[in-house]
Amino acid sequence: MMKISKLVLSGFLIASSTLAISQEENFNNPIITEKYTADPAALVYKDSVYIYAGHDEAPLDRNFYKMDEWLVYSSADMVNWKEHKVPLKATDFKWAKGSAWAAQVIERDGKFYWYVTVEHDDSHPGKAIGVAVSDSPVGPFKDARGSAIITNDMTTEYTDISWDDIDPTVWIEDNGDAYLYWGNTQLYWVKLKDNMIEFEGEIQTVDLPHFTEAPWIHKKDDWYYLSYAYKFPEKTAYAMSKSIEGPWEYKGILNEVAGNSNTNHQAVIEFKDKWYFVYHNGSIPTHGGSFRRSVCIDRLYYNDDNTIKRIIMTSEGIQK
Repeated sequence: MMKISKLVLSGFLIASSTLAISQEENFNNPIITEKYTADPAALVYKDSVYIYAGHDEAPLDRNFYKMDEWLVYSSADMVNWKEHKVPLKATDFKWAKGSAWAAQVIERDGKFYWYVTVEHDDSHPGKAIGVAVSDSPVGPFKDARGSAIITNDMTTEYTDISWDDIDPTVWIEDNGDAYLYWGNTQLYWVKLKDNMIEFEGEIQTVDLPHFTEAPWIHKKDDWYYLSYAYKFPEKTAYAMSKSIEGPWEYKGILNEVAGNSNTNHQAVIEFKDKWYFVYHNGSIPTHGGSFRRSVCIDRLYYNDDNTIKRIIMTSEGIQK
């Protein structure tokens, strides 16, 4: 009887151990673990999703960002990700000093436009926004203008900081009208010409509760959604509108503080009839943190009134 009990117990322990290993193997967040990645932007193109992220490379003794290049990954199933050759570096903009901060890629007429945050040289001190272009979503990309599309001196009437011109997000209407949103402490937007590299109109501002940075525009049915980083350490909040030009109605918190990271930067996409929330945290156990972040993905769901349900951040992430 004792031998049978030991055998049963042994079998239970083996089964439990196997279950634990199986569960851990299903942990898909972060989606990239061999490098630190941050400020994700996502693009759905044809049958794949492309994630564009800044490369966090801060040494352990540095408590600030070291980001010199952007990375790109693609997936056809949101689970298995392929890394492509580095498509763009901050110094590919000859007028920039460096700092590969948050960016977004959008496709128009078979070309891919990448709006990026960099540090401008001394001719226009402060953070600036540049535009790169490519014939492929994975690059290589090159400077589309030879100069910044946004420089700090364009917005000094609104703030006296040198880093308010960051975190570009781009939207193209069904009729072809294009819009650029960006900002830190103050949210700005401007309409773009069809060539995607020049303004059409004046810079406008939007006032939202506790806007910090990281705006992202998406649309479902006839509602526009503007999500953004809220306060600091950052949560993600959002607003809704019936027009890309507003007015925007604040709707509340969407995502809580993202684990071991002071910043919270998101992208929202629809892929194969499902909605996804792409973000970063500092969860890689080696040396992850606010300056060595990691991209994660979880599902996004809507309520019956078109508002968005709170994001549930998971270790499991997206499963096949």
